[in-house]
Amino acid sequence: MACLDRRDLGLLVLRVGTGAVLAAHGTQKLAGWFGGGGIEGTTAAMEAMGFHPPKHSAVAAGLGEAGGGALLALGLATPAAGAAAAGAMAGAVAVHAPAGFFAQGGGYEYPAFLGFTAAAIGLIGPGRYSVDHVTRHVFNQPWMVALAFAGSAAAAAAVVGRRAKGRAVVDPDAT
Repeated sequence: MACLDRRDLGLLVLRVGTGAVLAAHGTQKLAGWFGGGGIEGTTAAMEAMGFHPPKHSAVAAGLGEAGGGALLALGLATPAAGAAAAGAMAGAVAVHAPAGFFAQGGGYEYPAFLGFTAAAIGLIGPGRYSVDHVTRHVFNQPWMVALAFAGSAAAAAAVVGRRAKGRAVVDPDAT
């Protein structure tokens, strides 16, 4: 097997694995699948975590994870998929950051890993074993990488910043 074939196969495994985890996590939020709270439970959780408006935040997080994950798994619109998933994980990192890094203490290790992995796939591209490759990369253009990641970074910064300001008003000692 040629080196290029192994790289494409590796990207396929990484895309499908990461995308499936993200999609499953997002469908917990949106539909209540896999023991999740669905949109109602996620809305209540978002409100408790300080995200406003909570229902919009729940839908955005669920779509970023489920939609971004499904698109990553397919290798379709890979830059937008990676950016959307990474942006959603930035919000999760903000929630878990006060507990430190490691997941066993409630830290941000796991969402950070998913976010960095999704971002890397979005930047590197989907490989040959993808829908993007079949469609001749119509949704995987260099300008889309810049636009998707700039938009996702701006949205994540706005949402996380608004949450931090809201939490500071409610509890001046909150981070």
